[in-house]
Amino acid sequence: MGKRRAGKPSPAQITVARRGLHGRHQRKALSLPIFAFFACFALIMAPAVDPTASIAMTVAAPESFDSGPGQTFMATDDAESEANRGDYKVTTVEVAAPSVAGAPAAGVPDPGSAKAIALGLVQQRGWNTAQYDCLVALWGKESGWNVYAFNAGSGAYGIPQAVPGNKMATVASDWKTNPKTQIIWGLGYIQGRYVNPCGAWNHSQTKGWY
Repeated sequence: MGKRRAGKPSPAQITVARRGLHGRHQRKALSLPIFAFFACFALIMAPAVDPTASIAMTVAAPESFDSGPGQTFMATDDAESEANRGDYKVTTVEVAAPSVAGAPAAGVPDPGSAKAIALGLVQQRGWNTAQYDCLVALWGKESGWNVYAFNAGSGAYGIPQAVPGNKMATVASDWKTNPKTQIIWGLGYIQGRYVNPCGAWNHSQTKGWY
């Protein structure tokens, strides 16, 4: 009477065991935030020592954690700097627009030709020879300087390839056959939209149309 079965712990032993288990859980719970604090501190202080350096750190799980293998965290700064540490230099880079080479020299046109008419009208507007060269190249590409050139797909007509061709009737009613009428209209269109023939030629070279 009063004897306990063999192997059965006493209430005092159970209490001690519970306290020991509780203490281990407390140590585990405290170790995680402490470890995280030092890991974050290392990440913050590393750039202060060398702001251009890449940071690589392996964080391994403590033995007291029931977890898998450690994980690797990478923090990399690829930005190039002249690194005065606290004194940063800002460099502005201007990217120039692609330039287009000037049109080849057109030479002296045959008297009475459409190009000769165009040269006289270009000079009347105060444009130089370079502008005439651009005009010859532009309309050579558009129509081959053919007064009857017609594009069935777009309806463009004449030397300047007006779309539609009857727009040139604002100059004269003979717009279908008279190169001077077509050229006057075409030069007015170019000046209003591109300022001068080289502006139109530049646009045609970069965009494929004018």
